[in-house]
Amino acid sequence: MAIQKLYAGAKLREIRTRLGLTQKDFAAKLGVSLPYLNQMENNNRPLSTTVVLALAQEFGFDVTELGQGDAERLVTDMREALADPVFADGSPPLADLRLTASNAPALARAFLELHSAYRQTHERLASLDEALGREGAQLQPSPWEEVRDFFHYCDNYIDAVDRAAEHFAQLLGDEGDIRAAAIRRLANKGVTVRFAEDAALRQFDSDTGTLTLSRLAPPETQTFQLLLQVALLRQNALLEATLDLARFQSDAARAIAKIGLANYFAGAAMMPYRAFLEAATRTRHDLERLAVQFGASIEQVAHRLSTLQRPGAKGVPFFFVRVDQAGTITKRHSATRLQFARFGGACPLWNVHRAFENPGQFLRQLAETPDGVRYISLARDVSKPAGHFGAPVRRYAIALGCEVRHAGALVYADGLDLARAGAFEPIGISCRICERVACHQRSVPPLERKLRIAPDRRGVLPYELE
Repeated sequence: MAIQKLYAGAKLREIRTRLGLTQKDFAAKLGVSLPYLNQMENNNRPLSTTVVLALAQEFGFDVTELGQGDAERLVTDMREALADPVFADGSPPLADLRLTASNAPALARAFLELHSAYRQTHERLASLDEALGREGAQLQPSPWEEVRDFFHYCDNYIDAVDRAAEHFAQLLGDEGDIRAAAIRRLANKGVTVRFAEDAALRQFDSDTGTLTLSRLAPPETQTFQLLLQVALLRQNALLEATLDLARFQSDAARAIAKIGLANYFAGAAMMPYRAFLEAATRTRHDLERLAVQFGASIEQVAHRLSTLQRPGAKGVPFFFVRVDQAGTITKRHSATRLQFARFGGACPLWNVHRAFENPGQFLRQLAETPDGVRYISLARDVSKPAGHFGAPVRRYAIALGCEVRHAGALVYADGLDLARAGAFEPIGISCRICERVACHQRSVPPLERKLRIAPDRRGVLPYELE
């Protein structure tokens, strides 16, 4: 088997800049010549074993961070953006996109921001949005998408918040039940917690110091909302400092991100990093057993598994996604090479869409993406009832998966024929960037293929791909 060469010039420059070293000093510490370091930083040469070992031994660097995760995300995002019909004259070759993502990631992100601004402007015009006609109106990226991309490019792991939540959970652990302990901690801060049937999921009255939670919500949801309020009250300085570093472009994005960080704290406090990672490894990532042990929901457990990317103590790299019944992605993250469509729905061949047809069951799927990477995917529906008859039920489906090389760490891989190529179903990212020719579920032609129209012949699709 051929060994894949590691090109990580941008990451190497980032490490050197962070350490405040010149190229000459950095090369000396790594035990290489100055020209050789310069070639590695410009991706003209791959990182040698000597350099990787020196990074670990000399600087204590977690060499797993040298992977191409960010570059692969950028390539996928750029390909999807270039699938926009506005680029109908053709897009750059895949090799050029990879070079851009590796050598000029800031330029790649600027391009994505520019395309996002264009796309939103186009949508506003199409819907006759009056905002563009108002005096002083400015084009800004969608706050929701800006926050989504912030977590996306942080690997969905926020170290300072995660460690603070773990420390908080350790303090509460001595007091027994984390829910009762959180209520006591809030009481010590002058906050009264009450439960009411006609209340919103969570409502805090700062004037009276009263936190009201819905009595109809499941226990794990109540615990989560308690810890979220703890984050907003007790960890405000940490959340604000993290937001300062993120430099969001609007107050709306910052406000959304603050709730996102508080949500992150709540999940990390319910499932503290080291204890949760140990339990996940011991149970072979059995979601139901983990849910019982940590008093969490299946969705909360699956989402937490996708965040276990702490340097020096990483868990299995998972992808996690949640879709609604229309197939629209409402949550997404991937620590794997599999990246999700930024716009629209997911591939219809993916088992996450079948979860709605099999309520309460875990569906397993072996899948292969067009780049030849194979995955094991687990899907299940998750319903969110309002707690009384006649109330609307929110229905979603979640999927959790990893590359098949990690299948031995998953109880869900037991009994699957991982060695048989035919066991892996072909899936893609989105039709516009999927190169599969014979897909019977294709909705639109792929960007990089020419069409052949045969008026006297009709197959599954009204066209053929060359």
